[in-house]
Amino acid sequence: MGVNLHDSAYDLEKAVRQSDEYANLKNLYTEINEDETARRMFENFRNIQMELQQKQMTGQEISQEEVEQAQKTVALVQQHDKISKLMEAEQRMSTVIQEINQIIMKPLEELYGNPENQ
Repeated sequence: MGVNLHDSAYDLEKAVRQSDEYANLKNLYTEINEDETARRMFENFRNIQMELQQKQMTGQEISQEEVEQAQKTVALVQQHDKISKLMEAEQRMSTVIQEINQIIMKPLEELYGNPENQ
C-alpha cells in the first residue's frame, strides 16, 4: 500500500506549526504588531521589498533612487531591535524550510541525479 503524500504534508505542516522556530517567529511578529512604530516601519519595509520584487519579476528596471531608498529602509529596520530579531527569526525559519525541501527532493535527486554534481 502506498503512502498518501498529502497526509504526510499535513503532518509536516503541523510539525512546522509546533516547532520552536515557528513559535519564536510568531511571538516576534505579534510583538511587532503590538508596537505601532515598529509595525509601521516593518510594513513600509515589506511594501518596498514587495514592490522591488514585483518589478524584478516583470522585468522592469529598478532605479538607483529605488535601490538607495531600499538600502536606507533596510538599515533603519535593522537598527530596530524587535524588527532585527524578527528578521533573524525569518532567516532561521527560511533555513529550516530549505533543509526540509532538500530532504523532500532527495528521492528525485537520487533518481535523476543532481545536476550540480555532474
